[in-house]
Amino acid sequence: MKLTTLYFGEIVITKDDILTFDNGLPGFQEYKQFVLLDLEGNPAFKVLQSINQENLAFIVTNPFLIEAKYEFKLDQSTKQQLYIEEPNDVQVWNIVTVQDPFERSTVNLKGPIVINVKHKKGKQLLLSEFNYSTKSPIKGGEPNHASTHKENR
Repeated sequence: MKLTTLYFGEIVITKDDILTFDNGLPGFQEYKQFVLLDLEGNPAFKVLQSINQENLAFIVTNPFLIEAKYEFKLDQSTKQQLYIEEPNDVQVWNIVTVQDPFERSTVNLKGPIVINVKHKKGKQLLLSEFNYSTKSPIKGGEPNHASTHKENR
């Protein structure tokens, strides 16, 4: 199917590319289907694009590249809602607020987006019990390349 996107113009996606967020994203509850698109030449960042609203797209990054000690625990309700069976089925992304110059950009570590890539289900969490910021600096504009996935399950 053809999809008009904010950053890439018209692209072709398949049904298997679509991620479903049963409750949408906070502030955008009416939009429940997204695709995760690669930013060519920049593997640390992706675009989470709504399939129903071409102007609704978020730049996201792997939080473990930004904050090596980033961790949180998924509650049983979230695991059930996303049909999480195996830790390897889970990806975690966080929304980036892009600034000019890029070095001033921030990442929302308080609101991770958890995706079960096997079942194509996603949910944005609010980590109220952790002291993470919604505007954590992207250190020097470059991920610190810590590649360890430290999410507790």
